[in-house]
Amino acid sequence: MEITRRDGLRLSVAAAALASVGARAAETFPTRPIRLVVPFTAGGGTDVVGRELAQLLAAELGQPLVIDNRAGGGTVLGSDLVSKAPPDGYTLLLTTSALAINASLVRNLPYDTERGFAEVGLICHGPNVIVTRPDSPHRSVADIVRAARADPGGLTYGSSGNGSAVHLAAELFKLTAGVDITHVPYRGAGPAYTDLLGGRLDMVFATAGGVAAFVKGERMRAVAVTSAQRSPAYEGVATVAETLPGYEAEVWYAVFAPGGTPAPVLARLNEAMRRAASSPAYRARLTGEGLTVAVNSPEEMTRFMRAEEARWRRVVTDGRITSD
Repeated sequence: MEITRRDGLRLSVAAAALASVGARAAETFPTRPIRLVVPFTAGGGTDVVGRELAQLLAAELGQPLVIDNRAGGGTVLGSDLVSKAPPDGYTLLLTTSALAINASLVRNLPYDTERGFAEVGLICHGPNVIVTRPDSPHRSVADIVRAARADPGGLTYGSSGNGSAVHLAAELFKLTAGVDITHVPYRGAGPAYTDLLGGRLDMVFATAGGVAAFVKGERMRAVAVTSAQRSPAYEGVATVAETLPGYEAEVWYAVFAPGGTPAPVLARLNEAMRRAASSPAYRARLTGEGLTVAVNSPEEMTRFMRAEEARWRRVVTDGRITSD
């Protein structure tokens, strides 16, 4: 069908009107509480990041942010809820690299990763940490690799769920080392920590923030961090790459809105997030847990997200990893 010049003018006017409506909405946004969906159980690293951020954002936006923990399906349950929410900025998703990973890992996703979400911005990033019990014989990456080669599939590792960032960090570890370690997925990090402490797991691949208190309290031993460089928050703890050159698997945390959320609303949220994340107390808290505050723009986050999807797609394909 041919679009006439008059039709084109009408479309331009309509687009301008929509932009004007979005701008006016941003001027008054928000006028009621905002729900911040965290697709993990309470007590994990994402929850730690989210609760303090929510308090700071509430002060910046003048409205409460209510944390809604919706664990399940390797973050798919909570992500799907947000993707189908009204695109008005009142339902947000605080998630990790898992959103990019699931795009290739999970078959038949109930949402379209690219169209279902609008990027608000990155919050922070940091290493994952391999932790064991203090009495474990696996005191180093070399110990783990040696034991795994001697008994393929005999060692177990827990994670916060299929498709989580820590799950893929562990699978990349197995792929790099050429070993088989049995994955035990949980509905969130908290139950995995409980089973590690109870002796039902050999190790857990965890977020730096999630296990910081356990390591400081000497209830867990940090064996290695998954970043390319050692972490100031885990002084004296080696990187995996020191034993397995080339290995790197950081986790990132970001906020997303439903796809179609007006750009002015995204900009308003991003601005508030930047101010909240600049709080010296918040930066100190995250730094103490091995995380680096790094807020980017919605546009930068979109480009970063596409690159992350491509990166983890290669790992999923090369490792023949499934979420089943």
